[in-house]
Amino acid sequence: MVAVAVGTMTALVNYGPEYGAVELRTVPVPAPGPDEVLLRVRAVGVCGSDLHQYHGTQSWRVNWPVTLGHEFCGEIAELGPGVDGWAVGERVACETAARVCGTCALCRTGRYNLCPARRGFGYGVDGAAAQFVAARAALLHRIPANVSWEEAALTEPCCVAANAVLAQSAPRPGDTAVVLGPGPVGLLCTQLLAATGAAHLMVVGLERDRARLELARHYGATRVVVLGAEDPVAVIGDLGDGLGADLVVDAAGVSAALRTALELVRPAGQITKVGWGREPLGFNLDPLVAKAVTLRGTFSHTWATWERALRLLADGTLDVKPLVNPYPLERWQEAFARMEHGEIAKAVLIP
Repeated sequence: MVAVAVGTMTALVNYGPEYGAVELRTVPVPAPGPDEVLLRVRAVGVCGSDLHQYHGTQSWRVNWPVTLGHEFCGEIAELGPGVDGWAVGERVACETAARVCGTCALCRTGRYNLCPARRGFGYGVDGAAAQFVAARAALLHRIPANVSWEEAALTEPCCVAANAVLAQSAPRPGDTAVVLGPGPVGLLCTQLLAATGAAHLMVVGLERDRARLELARHYGATRVVVLGAEDPVAVIGDLGDGLGADLVVDAAGVSAALRTALELVRPAGQITKVGWGREPLGFNLDPLVAKAVTLRGTFSHTWATWERALRLLADGTLDVKPLVNPYPLERWQEAFARMEHGEIAKAVLIP
């Protein structure tokens, strides 16, 4: 074990449920416990869930006060007791399941992302929007040499997209596919669907998403639709055989997007829902039955997904460079605002 200097650090803390309850605070540097390491954080992505917690609109339990940040990478600064196979100075990305029970049926079958006792960084335990974070060594993955810190910070959303498209869906060459919501995860899903050979690939967004929709074109979308300017249902009728999408990935952050997904999906098609939204649905689900649609929820990721995502980053299948917009941690408010207004796809904070 190599010790680092103890002391304090600056952290971006969500301190309550009300709107705007986020601020920079001085907090102690954490000490790694048994089987943990201390990471010197090099980059941390801003997720839509961070914005939800900032606005007080999250649909999950938060252990306030808590340091934000679950999309992160860094170098090992200290090894806790019992840690083998890792060395100080190694470049690593870190999974988000900070705490799991390890003994339930889900943990024992490798689906620890669904453990009922799971507590993630940034809401359940202190996250990485700070100079240091403590993490279980079992969560670490080595970053390929050709992947930068800023790119590696996006490994987690790459894993969300890879789990949704590659593990929980069955995309085939020649498919008609739709992505609802051109946020970071939606854009990464677009890349993966293009890579799997979708013949028609439509991405749907709002007026404020026009810059992100141009990124969707860059990533392989053959058609983009701005809601309000065009009707995506009419557009899908002109693609392929006109029966609708083989696969709709709902990556929007509102519950109402599911209604659009049901209108766009073809009979016997699939909707993969990855976007959160706490609003009541308020519409009829009979089309799900009438079309015999498969509706699949997808959440988080596991070890194998992380290894796959890092390989895809290393070989260029997933190109996150156009998404990255770095900001010093002290400029977090600007980063949050620009993401919220759709001016940028992804902010990456540099502690």
